[in-house]
Amino acid sequence: MPKTTYIIAGDIGGTNSRFSLHLPGQSDPLLVHIYPNEETLQNASSYHHATLKPYLEKCLAEVGQWKTMGEDALLSQVQVVACLATAGAVKTNNTVFVTNIANGGCKIDGNEIEKCQDGLLSLVVRCKLVNDFVGQGYGALDLDLDKECVELIPGSKAKIDDLGPKVCVGAGTGLGECFLTKSSLSPELGYECYPSEGGHVDFVPRGALEVELLEYLKAKFDCANRVSVERVVSGRGLANVYEFLAKKFPERVDKAIHEEFLNAGDQQGRVVGMNSGKDGSLTAQAAQIMIAAYGAEVGNASLKFIPTGGMFVTGGLTPKNIGLIQGKDSPFIKAYLDKGRLNPLLDTVPLFAVMTEDIGLRGARVCAKREFKAMK
Repeated sequence: MPKTTYIIAGDIGGTNSRFSLHLPGQSDPLLVHIYPNEETLQNASSYHHATLKPYLEKCLAEVGQWKTMGEDALLSQVQVVACLATAGAVKTNNTVFVTNIANGGCKIDGNEIEKCQDGLLSLVVRCKLVNDFVGQGYGALDLDLDKECVELIPGSKAKIDDLGPKVCVGAGTGLGECFLTKSSLSPELGYECYPSEGGHVDFVPRGALEVELLEYLKAKFDCANRVSVERVVSGRGLANVYEFLAKKFPERVDKAIHEEFLNAGDQQGRVVGMNSGKDGSLTAQAAQIMIAAYGAEVGNASLKFIPTGGMFVTGGLTPKNIGLIQGKDSPFIKAYLDKGRLNPLLDTVPLFAVMTEDIGLRGARVCAKREFKAMK
């Protein structure tokens, strides 16, 4: 008798591990749970024992179908296909070392998870690991363009070429980029997503003040010739830009905000963002500089890939700053379109701001579904 298959999607970030349980073909989750990594991974024997095992036990306790079956019947009648989207470079042997969790990093091994026979972990027959931004790329395939996206160029939905490349560029804690392609010979196979380190290309200043910003960042990070665009376009980048402005224009510093900024640790970008609505403030200027650099980099990626299937601006900073991103006079769009002789090419690229932040988890679900289909 064939086993019933369930899908588990995981989005493993620096702060939290998010899991969702699904039946194949169903996007609505049966159970979603979030584990804070710092607390959960202390003294853990392995990543999967610290997170995936208690999540499976939680599913047994709370998901109706599993509760009805009970553990013994579950172990004999159910199998799980999982995909975990993780920060870090996933190796070809289905392992990854995530550097920014568990006080020094943590290895996740998909092969070990598949082989593990410890309790409910034995349900997992396939565990694929993908880069977290690859997860975002596959998540873009699951978007409702009418409800979850904003057209940044009017008529973008009508411009989409079903065979054209797709690209995601997303600013959050860092700056991620990925691209997806579909074979014109076998389009029924769908899109395949590929990782990129495009967020670490050179930051190129676009004015005199940004030239000074570049020199400041080169000194701060001890770089002789260049710094990555991520040093400007990210949550940390926003903090870098504000720090530069505060030193250049000390007379404009809001003492209360600056004190909060200095005491915010790794949340400095959040402090700047929360106070960026004050007209004429350094926080507002920092946000405008960051968003303009964001638009310029998205424009660069559009020129490189010509994503006629859609350019999707993702990441947590996108919905939070949509007022600076949307509209022909926004800092983002002005910089995006400032490509000289190649401006007409950008008219062929459908451009969207993604307003939902669960795209990574959804992409992991899409990947797990593909794995299950390949197993049949």
